[in-house]
Amino acid sequence: MTAMTDDTLPVTPRTLRDEMIAFGVMTVLLLIVPFTGVYPFFVMQALCFALLACAFNLLIGYGGLLSFGHAMFLGTAGYITAHALKVWGFTPELGILIGTAGAAGLGVITGLVAIRRQGIYFAMITLALSQLLYFIYLQTPFTHGEDGIQGIPQGYLFGIFNLAKPTVLYYVILAGFLFGFLVIFRTINSPFGEVLKSIRENEQRAISLGYKTDQYKLLAYILSGTLAGFAGSLKVFVAQNASLTDVHWTMSGEIVLMTLVGGLGTVFGPVVGAFVIIAMQQYLAGFGQWVTVIQGVIFVVCVLTFRRGVIGEIAHYFRRSL
Repeated sequence: MTAMTDDTLPVTPRTLRDEMIAFGVMTVLLLIVPFTGVYPFFVMQALCFALLACAFNLLIGYGGLLSFGHAMFLGTAGYITAHALKVWGFTPELGILIGTAGAAGLGVITGLVAIRRQGIYFAMITLALSQLLYFIYLQTPFTHGEDGIQGIPQGYLFGIFNLAKPTVLYYVILAGFLFGFLVIFRTINSPFGEVLKSIRENEQRAISLGYKTDQYKLLAYILSGTLAGFAGSLKVFVAQNASLTDVHWTMSGEIVLMTLVGGLGTVFGPVVGAFVIIAMQQYLAGFGQWVTVIQGVIFVVCVLTFRRGVIGEIAHYFRRSL
């Protein structure tokens, strides 16, 4: 079953070909970054947030579920991974695994609570759950409160790859991003993804056809939260810290902003949106608090002039699937 809107192209060999070509171009560009002189920390940070935005887009762009609490998955996985690396002495791969598993478990618990409601009620419940976790982490000893967990060792991935070397770390982060991106790409182009799109378009009709929509939405929520947690675990190795900033509601707002600027419901839109927002934070840092104002202005301009987002408008103009 394929659900379509005016801005959605049907899944055909041509659309899949377009998306695979775009994926190949994106991969090549990212592979040559270390040889271009671009600041690697910026790109690694952007890749982590790009994966986070893609995970969020899976939920809202294809499932129609607006979550204002995705920061809790990012922050929870980051805290668990950081604690496992610094205190328990886990290897990087185990730290990432346990952090991602923690986010998946959180997705199951919060999903069972939030998925019973729809629309604005679902969004408000996810926001409330996220803020609840924020205040828990503020008081819990293992997170070190406002100081966060600092000086996290990067170690050797699989005992071979020295993550203290920027180039090695970059390609590890890139591999993690591409893996998560392909998981999302496969999901939205699977029968599960088609049912998810139909629920977004007309849930009552999907129910009448025999689909248990709550189960599909719960699975999408858990998968989205798990991949968001995976991004949070990767981010720990880039920033070498885990802080309350990643759990605060403003982080959830930035995730929404990245997705809308790039293009809601597009495959590559969240990636572009994440790079745009992180680039503004990186290169406009000299403006201090005015960065937030500038982001707000750009967001308003994008909403007024690029209703579908940057990639969404490009895809619509050329009638291509991106």
